[in-house]
Amino acid sequence: MNLQEQFGPIDIYLFDQLLKGRIQPGKRILDVGCGSGRNLVYLLREGYEVYGVDQDPRAIAALPSGNFKHENIEDMSFPDDFADVVISSAVLHFAKHDDQFLAMLHGTWRVLKPGGLLFCRLASSIGIENQIEKIASRRCLLPDGSERYLVDEKLLCDLTKELGGRLLDPLKTTVVQNQRAMTTWVVRKDG
Repeated sequence: MNLQEQFGPIDIYLFDQLLKGRIQPGKRILDVGCGSGRNLVYLLREGYEVYGVDQDPRAIAALPSGNFKHENIEDMSFPDDFADVVISSAVLHFAKHDDQFLAMLHGTWRVLKPGGLLFCRLASSIGIENQIEKIASRRCLLPDGSERYLVDEKLLCDLTKELGGRLLDPLKTTVVQNQRAMTTWVVRKDG
């Protein structure tokens, strides 16, 4: 089996969390905005208890039935403190405005168990501040022509504290030349 077959098109920064031993077998994983499950290939095959939600019912059609739901992140039906690990990869930046972003984030945080790990990748303004055009609030036009809700270092640090979490890794941002910036935010839920 080659790496592609073993891990699928997993986000390299999520793979880093696996390598660091932060996502252990026996942990319950919830992928919010899971799409077709690109980050779940390895986890599903290795017998992790994996769940997911996506607002597009077609995206989850090929995933194992029962554990995957067609729902919005803001009002997921999973109970409080449900998952040991919550994955939010390239999802929160689709928020249309501040209230929706916060609702999506709080919905994600609500289902995470105390001591659990939030792995989040999202678009940011970090490193491309002079290349973006503000549309409204944090909604911006990126150099690649897409519109996204953009976070920055201060907001993520403030949110970490407000949520009652702590950074497990420093914020890491990848700037894709003249296109966009993606930040990795890895938080442990205290409590």
